[in-house]
Amino acid sequence: MTHIPSTTGESAVPFWRQPRSRAISWQALLLAALAALGIWLVLNARQALIDRGMTSGLGFLFDETQFALGEAFFSFTSGDTYLKAFAVGLGNTVLLSAVSILTASIIGAIVGFARLSPNALASSLARAYVYAFRNTPQLVQIVFWYTFFTLFPAARLSWSFFDFVFASNRGLTIPAPENMTAFTAVAAAFLAGCALAWRVAHLADRRRRRTGQKWKSAKPVLLATIFVPALLVWLAFGMPLAWSIPELKGFNFAGGITLSPEFLAIYFGLSFYIAAFIAEIVRGGLLSVDSGQIEAANAIGLTRIDLYRRVVAPQALRVIIPPLAAQYVSLLKNSSLGVAVGYPDLFSVSNTMLTYSGRTIEVLCIMAAVYLALSLAIGAVANFVNGFVQIPER
Repeated sequence: MTHIPSTTGESAVPFWRQPRSRAISWQALLLAALAALGIWLVLNARQALIDRGMTSGLGFLFDETQFALGEAFFSFTSGDTYLKAFAVGLGNTVLLSAVSILTASIIGAIVGFARLSPNALASSLARAYVYAFRNTPQLVQIVFWYTFFTLFPAARLSWSFFDFVFASNRGLTIPAPENMTAFTAVAAAFLAGCALAWRVAHLADRRRRRTGQKWKSAKPVLLATIFVPALLVWLAFGMPLAWSIPELKGFNFAGGITLSPEFLAIYFGLSFYIAAFIAEIVRGGLLSVDSGQIEAANAIGLTRIDLYRRVVAPQALRVIIPPLAAQYVSLLKNSSLGVAVGYPDLFSVSNTMLTYSGRTIEVLCIMAAVYLALSLAIGAVANFVNGFVQIPER
């Protein structure tokens, strides 16, 4: 009896002719080639360093520095380690990016709503803002703000606002808590409480939709979730209430905290520039909501607040959040432009470090890895929030 081989399955086809096997083989070869290229580059760079009498490694991070930083997230002086200098740059970048993101989000939301206002003056001003800030280079805006703040009068002739805030060519001097550590911890606890309350409210709303039962004690529980963590942290630090009020003594100010022209320039430059893009994202998200749903909400007598809270916002946010996260990442990376005005952010401090230490490859790799980690963290938070605002399909 003659055996007729099967032609319906892949078992009768030789291994190297199976499409799936060929695909795996080509991918394996590509990965091997990339790995070999990476190893060759590393070995070649190492040999070049040896030929020039240069060492490699991360041990230099614990060596003492020979430079000082004009503005630091925490105290830093010449003689501290390179690792501490790197931490200062990272802290300055995170602080600057956080306050710029908050400011840009608020301004962008306001301008985005104003773009759709029936008031001709409000919509025209919002349009002019978007066109002006979105279509001029960000570096030009940063340099403009730096020049603007350096033209302020000297400290002795500073502009005073109610004897609490002073504007001079040294920057903006404002009151500050005497125990800044406690203030920072309380603020972090308050933000954590707000995030937790938002999560609890989301779960309560999901339960109400599933069971039809309304949570009667929701408001006191949510208020306690927001304020109790901050109150406990404040009690743990000994209930500090003292504030340092700035005073002009001689040629400088004593007390308070001074925001330098460099910080203000990069802060205004980042905030106003990114806010113009956020405004267009908000406008697009609002326009994505079907007009028929808005008409239906008006027909059943929803107030304007409930209209935006229950109809417009849930649908607009799922359109707004993905491009909004991209703008946040862009703001973080553009904070490196602070080097143009001398603000000691992560890029500027890293540039100083590689100049003094000579460890160009190591410093650049660390800096790139940190920027990558921060960008991925912003993306992860955005994806987490985006998961809550998405409307599940039935």
